[in-house]
This record gives sequence, C-alpha cells and structure tokens, in this order.
Amino acid sequence: VAIKKINLHGLRTKELTVNELMVMRKNRNPNLVNHLDSYLVDEELWLVMEYMDGGTLCDIINETHMSEEEIAAVSRE
Repeated sequence: VAIKKINLHGLRTKELTVNELMVMRKNRNPNLVNHLDSYLVDEELWLVMEYMDGGTLCDIINETHMSEEEIAAVSRE
C-alpha cells in the first residue's frame, strides 16, 4: 500500500479534500489507483491507497520527456 498524508492544519480546501475522498471511496476501477481506507491522525488525513510500483504519472512524464501526444495516450489509457 501507499499512504498519502494530507496536513489539515490551515488547509483552506478541507471541503474539496473531503469531496475528493468521498469520490475515491465510491469509485473503483481496475485502471486507476484505488482508495483502500483513510484515517485521521492528529492534524493529518492519511489516505491508504494501492501501491503503484512505477510511480506517479507526473514522475513518468517528467523523467521520460514524452511528447504531448504520448502524454495524452498514456493519460487516456
């Protein structure tokens, strides 16, 4: 698993974060990283998600110097 920690202290978009969490909890897709569980730890929201061995899409795009068309194809898939 991977744990994404979101510091809620001073976060202006708490409502958006909660909405995003609710959408992630409802939607499961074999082509997307799925939300498994969430915890409130002190001032942090911990999101437990499936682990992606290859890293984030942003990391791949930044490290491989893909063209816009290639980025669009990977994002679409």
